[in-house]
Amino acid sequence: MSTIHTAVVEATDIMCCASCGVAEVDEIKLKKCAACNSVRYCSVECQRNHRPKHKKACKKRAAELRDEILFRQPESSHRGDCPICFLPLPMASNTSTLMSCCSKVICNGCGYANLLREREEYVDHTCPFCRHPNPKNMEEFEMNKMKRAAANDPFAMQQVGNELCLEGDHENALGYLTKAAELGDVEAHYTLMCLYGKGQVVEKDEKKEWYHLEEAAIGGHPIARYNLGCREALDERGERAVKHWIIAANLGCDRSTRMLKQFYSSGFVSKKEFAAALRAQKAAVDATKSPQREAAAKATAAGKTNYRGKRN
Repeated sequence: MSTIHTAVVEATDIMCCASCGVAEVDEIKLKKCAACNSVRYCSVECQRNHRPKHKKACKKRAAELRDEILFRQPESSHRGDCPICFLPLPMASNTSTLMSCCSKVICNGCGYANLLREREEYVDHTCPFCRHPNPKNMEEFEMNKMKRAAANDPFAMQQVGNELCLEGDHENALGYLTKAAELGDVEAHYTLMCLYGKGQVVEKDEKKEWYHLEEAAIGGHPIARYNLGCREALDERGERAVKHWIIAANLGCDRSTRMLKQFYSSGFVSKKEFAAALRAQKAAVDATKSPQREAAAKATAAGKTNYRGKRN
């Protein structure tokens, strides 16, 4: 059978109900199988009747589609860029500051530059991003954050959820974290993974634990990606583990390069792959550096900074 003929047959199959064979016309609209997107049905009944025949192929195709998303290299880590200097934020949380007024995470370099400007001009302390007056105390800081959470700001909701967890208010904490995850907050996914995995706050659920771990990795969380690799290695799926660690290394995760080194020593990773991962990890870390940030680090070590925000 020719390639053209095969393509025509496949196209015809796609435009017909996989169960009864009825074609899609004006009065009949076919809906794709939500799991695999490879077949269509004219009704729920047809989909139910065809399920026994389609189940195996559907599961296989759904897994392939999931892997396409899972092993796609994120453009940046989940921390993103500083909204002022547009340089990637380092992985270490003590290198940036959360501004409660706008929920922006500002790198210490930009925070320090703003502090120097305020001192030179003898002006009041304001947010480096939105210029809102800095909170005078932690009570005002928390009030600003709750306002952001009430406005469905996912980052603020994640912060509130984490704090409620520490305070023991587990029911409300889970609500905030779940909502933040639904709105796309990657850190919320990672926290939920920890909760479902350890059985804290909620009943232990391995399926939800794995789902939130994968979602965090897809969102660019380097440690989530590293942990995925470790789990795959424990399940003796070395090829998948290496893929995860390479992606994490590209995001600047040094733990992943250490695991790749072990696999390279054992012959499971080629010299070319290992060298490329090392270069990518170094490049990712170097991209987070700047003279301004180095000056801020020195000033912080000397106790000469006070950003009026909260370390993130």
